[in-house]
Amino acid sequence: MEKEYPLQQGMQIDKMEEECGVFGIYDPNGSNDVATLSYLGLHALQHRGQESAGISVNHKGKFKIHKGMGLVNNIFDEEILAGLSGEIAIGHVRYSTTGSSLLVNAQPLLTNSIKGDLAIAHNGNLVNSSEIRLNLEKQGSIFHSTLDTEVIAHLVARSFKDDINEALMHSLQQVKGAYSLVAMTKDTLVAARDPHGFRPLSLGKLGDAYVVASETCAFDIIGAKLVRDIKPGEMIIINKDGVTSRFYSEERPSRFCIFEFIYFARPDSVIGGQNVHLARKEMGRQLAREMDVEADIVVPVPSSGISAAIGFAEESGISYEKGILRNRYVGRTFIQPTQEIRDLKVRVKLNPIREIVEGKRVVLIDDSIVRGTTSKQIIRMMREAGASEIHFAISSPPVIESCYYGLDTSRRQELIAAHNSIEEIANYIGADSLTYLSIEGLLNSIKAEDFEYCTACFNGDYPIGRGTDKYALEE
Repeated sequence: MEKEYPLQQGMQIDKMEEECGVFGIYDPNGSNDVATLSYLGLHALQHRGQESAGISVNHKGKFKIHKGMGLVNNIFDEEILAGLSGEIAIGHVRYSTTGSSLLVNAQPLLTNSIKGDLAIAHNGNLVNSSEIRLNLEKQGSIFHSTLDTEVIAHLVARSFKDDINEALMHSLQQVKGAYSLVAMTKDTLVAARDPHGFRPLSLGKLGDAYVVASETCAFDIIGAKLVRDIKPGEMIIINKDGVTSRFYSEERPSRFCIFEFIYFARPDSVIGGQNVHLARKEMGRQLAREMDVEADIVVPVPSSGISAAIGFAEESGISYEKGILRNRYVGRTFIQPTQEIRDLKVRVKLNPIREIVEGKRVVLIDDSIVRGTTSKQIIRMMREAGASEIHFAISSPPVIESCYYGLDTSRRQELIAAHNSIEEIANYIGADSLTYLSIEGLLNSIKAEDFEYCTACFNGDYPIGRGTDKYALEE
């Protein structure tokens, strides 16, 4: 009997989802419109989060903030941006898990303590935030959100360090997890990465101004130049004295999230000296080397499978075709109560081109399978469009474990590869064959400098444990 893996309420796409993207700019001369540049930077990072966005600016020590629910271009307009003048700014786009899509959880957070004003925005997940939060509440702290970011803000306020930058560094020494953050004080822009460097964060320059962002694509849109990646355990302090680098943690093995290269990062971003699109092309080439198949065309699942499909076609010599059209004007859709309507939501976004796939043996390329629900619907549509064979090829290994470091994955019991063989998965999604890229092939495809990777979702090797947050208590 065919197994059913129902689509989880609130999950529209059968993918892992990123938590957030961050941006910051320090312009000592006030020659740039920092709010508009932050808006553009966040627009470039929109793929990292679509639930909410916000920008906080600092004009001569006075803070202003504007944030809201939805997409960046729906939250900000010219009038709002004109009212956000200043010399320093930080911004944030957020993806939230089910049940926490609330304005109170939008970032940046703006707090005040005896140490001064602090605006802070964060990307990732702290595995010990529940424990710290409980201890802080016992000491009288009152929380207004469910964000890990607010935990850090309370630690800063309670730190015995008088200087706010030192207090922030002291606070980061107490938390454990995967994060990149930007913060703003009365005269300083701060950026930091966790000691293992799970999440990306880069430093750039725009004339006399310095910028930081989750991805370099945010630099490209404003004309900034990449200086370097911020290092694991490093805190960058940018003020009138220039850029100061401090390390708040002893050196530890890097554990960069490999899904940034597989899926999350934009193809035009550069991470560790490696262009993401070229890395994905190499994954496709390696997949072709590992896969023995006779086919007529290679078709990507747009847009996540495009780069790998190009590489696969080049390596295999099989013709590359855009056999599925993606409707670029479709925004987020809401889950409807019947499976039939859910199926139509996929059809609105993706539509096979019959004239290309009919009668063809197709190698269908995508970057990952999480629950298998969307893959099953796409393959069914390809069959209906007349494809004679469908060989599904995935440019990453099977996802068998949940992530606790800032990615929104299903609980383990919902991960199709955690409980089924490759043959069983192929049968469920309706493919003639299913091939995953090996872990070794994946690692060999990425040429980023000086990186080691977190591959816990593929092999259960959790570098800093599971913690007590998110799905850990539900399994």
